[in-house]
Parts: sequence; structure tokens; C-alpha cells
Amino acid sequence: MREHFKESGGRVIKPHRYEWLWEPLEADPSFGLRAMFGCKAVYLDGKLMLVLAAKEEPWRGMLVCTEHVHQASLVAEFGELSSHPILPKWLYLPESAGTFERAAAHLVELSRRRDPRIGVVPKPKKKKLSIGVCRSVGSQALPKEKAPPVAAAKRRKKSR
Repeated sequence: MREHFKESGGRVIKPHRYEWLWEPLEADPSFGLRAMFGCKAVYLDGKLMLVLAAKEEPWRGMLVCTEHVHQASLVAEFGELSSHPILPKWLYLPESAGTFERAAAHLVELSRRRDPRIGVVPKPKKKKLSIGVCRSVGSQALPKEKAPPVAAAKRRKKSR
């Protein structure tokens, strides 16, 4: 792990605890790193591969994003893996596992080699409707008096 601090816009940012795990993947042209529920999500070829969590248990370690049909095979290969207690659709390698560093590095390598057991295609994000915008139903727009109550309340506050 890097021991230095990064500067960003006048702020000093401490590197992520598991930055050393995604560094071998950074050279891949399809590599992506995004925030996900306070963790770091690693993407390759548009697939969500790994989530690195540096909080308190059960969010301290590596989540392996996989389809349910592949879980048994991965657990057989990595005995320290188990279903995550909050997100059981993915496997969890806790930092407290005695072999965390070795197993995590091996899972990163399997991800780099595109092991078909690792990675899920994320569902497309739903477009958020902004409050105050008239929503369409089919081809017909809802009149303002039929708009959601939150939008009506905002309009009342603005008119005061």
C-alpha cells in the first residue's frame, strides 16, 4: 500500500486501504473505478468485478461480484469466501481472514484474466425524475394539479 498522501484541489487525500489491489488492473483500457455505497467498485469491460470495502465489518474486505451458479466453485477454491451477510448475492472475503492478502491478490488476478465466474453486468440505471417537472403518462402529460405532492409543496413555498 502507498504510504504517501495525494493532493487534490488543495486537499490532502489519504489513499484507500486496498488501493494496492486495484493497481494491477489500472493499465487495462477497460478499467473503471467508481464509488459504491462508500466502497470502491472495480469494473472491467463494463462488468462489475470486485468491491473493496474499508469500513467496519461486514464492510471490511473484498466482495466478489458473481452469479449464484458460480459461488460454489469459488468457495471450493477459496475456502475463506462466504456469502456476504447483507448482500448474499455476492461472496465476501473479510480482511480478518488469515489468508486475505494472498486470496485477494489471486482474485484480482483471476479478474484480470477475465475468469468467467467473476463479474456481473450491472443493471442499467433508471433515470431519475426531477421534482417539479411534470411527469408524462403514456403520451399525455399530467396537469400541475395532478403532480406529485412534493412538487406541489415546493411550488407553494416558492410563491410565498
